[in-house]
Amino acid sequence: MLHKFLLLLALAVGGHAAAWAQGTALAPTGAAASAPRSVAPAPAMGGIQSANIFQIAPDATTDPKYAEQTNAERAKVQPGNNAPMWRAVGSGVTGYSSLPKSEAPEAGNLIQPMVQYPGSRLTTAGEAWRQVRNQWLIPYGGALLLIALVALVLLYLAKGPLGESGNTGPKVIERFTPFERAAHWINAIAFCLLGVSGVVMAFGKFFLQPVLGLHLFGWLSFLLKNIHNFAGPVFAVSLVVVLITFLKDNIASIWDLRWLTTAGGMLGGKQVPSHRFNPAEKGMYWWGMFVPGLLAVGTGLVLDRLIPGWGETRGQMQVAHMIHLVATVIMMSMLLGHIYMGTVGVRGAYSAMRTGWVDEAWAREHHQLWCDDVATGKIAAQRSGVGPNGERAANASDARPASA
Repeated sequence: MLHKFLLLLALAVGGHAAAWAQGTALAPTGAAASAPRSVAPAPAMGGIQSANIFQIAPDATTDPKYAEQTNAERAKVQPGNNAPMWRAVGSGVTGYSSLPKSEAPEAGNLIQPMVQYPGSRLTTAGEAWRQVRNQWLIPYGGALLLIALVALVLLYLAKGPLGESGNTGPKVIERFTPFERAAHWINAIAFCLLGVSGVVMAFGKFFLQPVLGLHLFGWLSFLLKNIHNFAGPVFAVSLVVVLITFLKDNIASIWDLRWLTTAGGMLGGKQVPSHRFNPAEKGMYWWGMFVPGLLAVGTGLVLDRLIPGWGETRGQMQVAHMIHLVATVIMMSMLLGHIYMGTVGVRGAYSAMRTGWVDEAWAREHHQLWCDDVATGKIAAQRSGVGPNGERAANASDARPASA
């Protein structure tokens, strides 16, 4: 009987001790009873964590006002435990910040309020923005860019360079003045810098980080982010100049309807007459540059905090970022088509923008109505004082097409 009694006593004591070690028994009374115990695993021995062996921080719950301890008081018994601060954050979403209220309106606001952006669940504003960015903007934006690239590759394989004239004859019509070309190339270079840096920052972790590694990719992203910030204002100013410069020739006309019915001749196999810019170029101007471009510039200035009173709160920055990403992806997708048509897609198009001049055959093939206006003198054949080879022209009539 004695040995059975000792066995039962040993089992009872062992079970009681195990429960106490795991914080499931012998809970303190009073205020400490409602507070969780701080249970930390014992140090690993030989690389293996000892099972069922726990250590309780000394004197963690000896204070009867355990749940009311400040961070300083808690640090004496539980270093690194910031539970008091986060309890305050959870109830009031504010805390201490060294930023002055005059410079940071959200100083002290540690967690944003609950919101629900389109495409997100009802949650804190920061988490809602993260959901929209990672689940909608990044995957669908990347897909749109890839679709545009694949479509252009298929178009080139199916049609090749469009047009018969290579713009290699005598240059008799000034298509772009030196000012127009300067505005275009400044804007184009700034756009390329923004596009490359933006793609790397938004999508680089999917295709560059696995190749370069985390550290090198981090340095590259940091460099491109600074380039992005400096190229942005250059693009903004040059975009406004470009939009104003080419506005008059991008107004829709009744002649554009015929061009649209055959997709500029791609469905009929023959070029359709158009003015200085055809409907595709006009559409690119309005829906590839004007609308998304101004949205991208405006939100970019907000993100750079260059507009007084805007971009001072996280909510404003989040909304600006979402609009900025949508606008830039749309603009990049359309401008990819513009870059394609201006380089390898149309014979002689790149030469027209590089030199500013075209021959009569090219002008008549691609923009017959515009060429007719030049031939009749309605539009000057030369609009600047610089000839096709950089020489000073005597007068504009000398450069008029032979058919005039």
